[in-house]
Amino acid sequence: MDQKSKFTLTATLCVFAFVALIASAFVAIPYYNVWQQEMAGRAEFAKAEQNRKIKIEEARANLEAEKLNAQAEIERAKGAAEAIRIENGSLTTTYIQYLWVRQQNDLNNKTVIYVPTETNLPILEASRTPLKP
Repeated sequence: MDQKSKFTLTATLCVFAFVALIASAFVAIPYYNVWQQEMAGRAEFAKAEQNRKIKIEEARANLEAEKLNAQAEIERAKGAAEAIRIENGSLTTTYIQYLWVRQQNDLNNKTVIYVPTETNLPILEASRTPLKP
């Protein structure tokens, strides 16, 4: 074989390989696009499933918290009923004042207490300076 026929054969093989590559790309790209969309759909489905599970767990946690709050409220009411029973069913003004002062302890930022005078009017402050810890 001479040099010219070798070059022609090589060029023909290169063109044939290039055409085969282009043809295979035309066939493979649609299959790749379908596969890519399927994978994207699976990822989206998994994400939606995970979000649904998170919402369910949050709802369960909220339900449990509400149940515990209800139980705490029931226990508080039982305690109040027992306290009234111990007081023989009558609330005295001293006991009401005690409850009011105890309630003020539960409030974090409330440091002012108004004490009623003989006329049942509170003594108001003319000026107030913040308390330093």
